[in-house]
Amino acid sequence: MFNQILPMRIPILLSAFLALNVVLAQDQIFPSTDLDDNLTANANAILRLDEMEVELSSFDKMTIKGRIVTTVLNKDGDQRALNKLSYNEFRKIKSAEVVVYDKYGTEIDTYSRRKFFDVSAVDGISLYNDDRLIYHRYVPIAYPYTISFTYEVETSDTGFFPPWYFLGSYEESVAESRFSIIYPDEGLKPIIKEINLEGFDFQKKESVNRIDYTAKNIPAFKYESLSPSFRNIAPRLMTRTKKFQLKGQNAEIDDWKEFGQWVDNALLQGRDRLEIATINKVQKLVEGISDPLEKAKIIYRYVQENTRYVSVQIGIGGWQPISAIEVDKVKYGDCKGLSNYTKALLKAVGVEAYYVVVHAGSSKTDFNEDFAVLQGNHAILAIPYNDSYYWIDCTSQINPFGYVGSFTDDRNVLVVTPDGGKIVKTVAYLDSNNHQKTTGNILLKKDASIEVSAKISSRGSQYNSRFRIEQETEDDIVKGYKKHWDNINNLKIEKYSFSNDKEEVVFNEDVQMKASDFATLSGERMLFPVNVLNKNQFVPPRYRNRKLAFEISRGYLDEDETVIQMPEDHKIEAMPENVIIENQFGSYSMEITVQENNINYKRKMSLKHGLYPKTAYKAYRDFRREIAKADNAKIVLIKS
Repeated sequence: MFNQILPMRIPILLSAFLALNVVLAQDQIFPSTDLDDNLTANANAILRLDEMEVELSSFDKMTIKGRIVTTVLNKDGDQRALNKLSYNEFRKIKSAEVVVYDKYGTEIDTYSRRKFFDVSAVDGISLYNDDRLIYHRYVPIAYPYTISFTYEVETSDTGFFPPWYFLGSYEESVAESRFSIIYPDEGLKPIIKEINLEGFDFQKKESVNRIDYTAKNIPAFKYESLSPSFRNIAPRLMTRTKKFQLKGQNAEIDDWKEFGQWVDNALLQGRDRLEIATINKVQKLVEGISDPLEKAKIIYRYVQENTRYVSVQIGIGGWQPISAIEVDKVKYGDCKGLSNYTKALLKAVGVEAYYVVVHAGSSKTDFNEDFAVLQGNHAILAIPYNDSYYWIDCTSQINPFGYVGSFTDDRNVLVVTPDGGKIVKTVAYLDSNNHQKTTGNILLKKDASIEVSAKISSRGSQYNSRFRIEQETEDDIVKGYKKHWDNINNLKIEKYSFSNDKEEVVFNEDVQMKASDFATLSGERMLFPVNVLNKNQFVPPRYRNRKLAFEISRGYLDEDETVIQMPEDHKIEAMPENVIIENQFGSYSMEITVQENNINYKRKMSLKHGLYPKTAYKAYRDFRREIAKADNAKIVLIKS
């Protein structure tokens, strides 16, 4: 993955470019005996002062100074007791200090840089990494306490201009926030994009070669169920300069087209060369095949079978891939190296593919279409075909061709084409595309036990949630099924089998199981829940006065059909009515019919993705309550 600016300055300042420093004097006192109720409400920590000054001396020199003074109110705020800075040959830590105060503002201890731990910034999978970390973690003995972290960093990586979050995360308030930029002349004046500042109380002041932002008394955002990603609602600033340097590489970029041209020329140019023997080998693999998509599938499978993923972060390695020749020789690479290597192999067999930079992760993060700035943490490929793109993640040894799952789906990415960079949205797995079909046959016995034969077929993001099960151990598979069907007590998995159709991207499961005492016996009667295989009891919590909108990220469609064979000497005494619900959030239907000695149960639930206003939350909660109630419906049998 790329070295990247973290989306928010979490107390731990992990990244190079987030290395900040101090502007205020250390002798300022911050007692926590009389804190403002507006700041303590919903907060685990209060940033008494959050300050950064960025001095851009030239296009290849930047000094970042900052101080963060945080009062930690409880154990959940202890993440603020961990402070980190990274450094390498392009990024030097000039100073770093932590001072801890008790609730009265009395100094407890001071930790200079020599008291910080200094370690290699390995991540467990990196083969090479020349970044190092200094870090300090304070272990509190009482609450509240206040921790002040000051630092100064000097870097030539001016392309990584620190972002600014007036508010860093949920459950964290800010008493005072200050962000300043000093620049030498109009030619290097940074360009600032203000995000989510509508209705936000802040002050901006511009003077000669200086820009200042300040804000005070910002209350904490309380996390609420289904809250949007904090990055999407936080008041923040993005900053860039047209001319910058990255790991010794100079650049001058005004838009995404120029950004893509720079990536192609400075980072990718000449790195797609292959040995003649390799070219001959892959050309032989596709001999007799004319369709470029079929060729691409063969090459993708070849890469999966002959390489493995590691992270490589040396020098400009956070952005520049190692050469295709090197990957071919050692048979490993990071996301950039494997994407570049696969692109080179595709080129060798006459298939065009484009290098793609993306913000990967389960939370969808878009590249801003009108603000070309260094960003992203992952690389994939886009293969143009019939006026659309096939997206492939070259780091996965198990993903089907053209399937990227929830890691990079449905977000704006930078596609590096021969004509420059373009912002394009990746494939979206939404609503009915995320389909799961469950069918089952259940034998209900007189002793209240059940024997079950179940089949599950999953597509879209639901495929992503299921298909890795075939890579797991038997113990983990059994544990997974017991968790999946946690509504069935005394569950015993008898046997299972899988079928992974990578061409259609469908994962099929066939499971045989049984359970004792599933139904409840009461004299001549037997009571049992009719939804055995896909019970959904989720009801979001109630809020008297919800503050935030809520988001359904992807949506899905579940369809269930189950045949329940009753004991021969029993008949139905009572059963629930059929249910049909339709609204803006989706739909739900449940139908029960009886045929001779069988109960036929059909269920269908669809959920629609979307960002919904807070005023709709009660209606959504009511919708889920109705579903939970219907899914918990029971049938009463009586001996005939």
